Amino acid sequence: MSESIRAVERALDVLQCFSPQTPELSMTQISERVGMHKSTVHRLLATLEKRRFVERDTVTGIYRPGIRLLQLSYLTLETNDIRRLSLPVMQRLCDQFRENVNLAVLDGADVVYVEIVEGSQRVKLAASRGQRLPAFCTASGKAILAFLPEESVAKVLDIGISSHTKFTLTSKQAIIEDIQLARKQGFSISEQELEEGINAVAAPILDAENNPVASISVAGPAYRLTHDTMVEIGLIVRKYADEISREI
Repeated sequence: MSESIRAVERALDVLQCFSPQTPELSMTQISERVGMHKSTVHRLLATLEKRRFVERDTVTGIYRPGIRLLQLSYLTLETNDIRRLSLPVMQRLCDQFRENVNLAVLDGADVVYVEIVEGSQRVKLAASRGQRLPAFCTASGKAILAFLPEESVAKVLDIGISSHTKFTLTSKQAIIEDIQLARKQGFSISEQELEEGINAVAAPILDAENNPVASISVAGPAYRLTHDTMVEIGLIVRKYADEISREI
């Protein structure tokens, strides 16, 4: 591997240290996370700061993602065909149920929200574009996992299963059975598995080869989205997801 390619990989490793859980980091923290000497990390950060991929607080010395990353993320969203095709359908779904409607894609063992249409209810969720959540305990994630090959699902589950609430399924067998049910009915349900008081129902968006490329979900407070309500909504979400699949 050439030194220039290695430098690019190291710079990307630095950028990937930032996450919704760690939006700000010191140089020491970044050095520890990527396993590189501070002098190397300092040079990489200086270059990234010059190109505006990171910015540094001059008082605290803390680093955070820069404006250039934001510009690229908006460019990605604007040119993403799935997002473009899904947005009108998501808006209709939101108008019908007045709850948040989310478009998510699978990235490793997580799902990432690439688009959100906020519902008109007075009490609603505070979701955001770019938010990353574990696939195994979210309706959005399970809808995608349900249509993946078994070996791909196994790889996701092997990365790790952790309990988020008393309702989280932490047994691989229980999760697989839940995923199999989602495949059979065409939509998945998450009942307070990620966060207590929050329920969601989702259906996959499939390509021409029946591979899942994304999912759309309806999410809201558990007292509004009861189990029976989600089963009814699930059939409609699946219809909307199928509409997007045909467009793709």
